[in-house]
Amino acid sequence: MKEIQLTKEQKQSSIEDIKSYFFTEKDEEITDLAATLLLDFVLTNIGPHIYNQALNDAHSLMSEKLEDIYGLEKSIKRSKKYVAKE
Repeated sequence: MKEIQLTKEQKQSSIEDIKSYFFTEKDEEITDLAATLLLDFVLTNIGPHIYNQALNDAHSLMSEKLEDIYGLEKSIKRSKKYVAKE
C-alpha cells in the first residue's frame, strides 16, 4: 500500500480539526506541532486499517455488481429441429 498523502490544504484542515476537537472535547489547547504529530500517527498506524476496509467494501460492491451482470445472461434454448439425431 502506498503511503496516504494529503494535499497541503487537506493536511492544514485536518490539523485545525484536531486542534478544535481537543479544545471542544477535552478543553485543551494543543500546538500545530502536536496536532501534526497526531495526524501523522493516525495516517501511519490507523490509515492502513481504514484503507483495507475500503478495499473490502469495494470488493463486496463489485462482487454484487458482477452477480447482477451474470443475472442478465440469456438462457440458450436449442431448437429440437436442429438437434443432431443419434
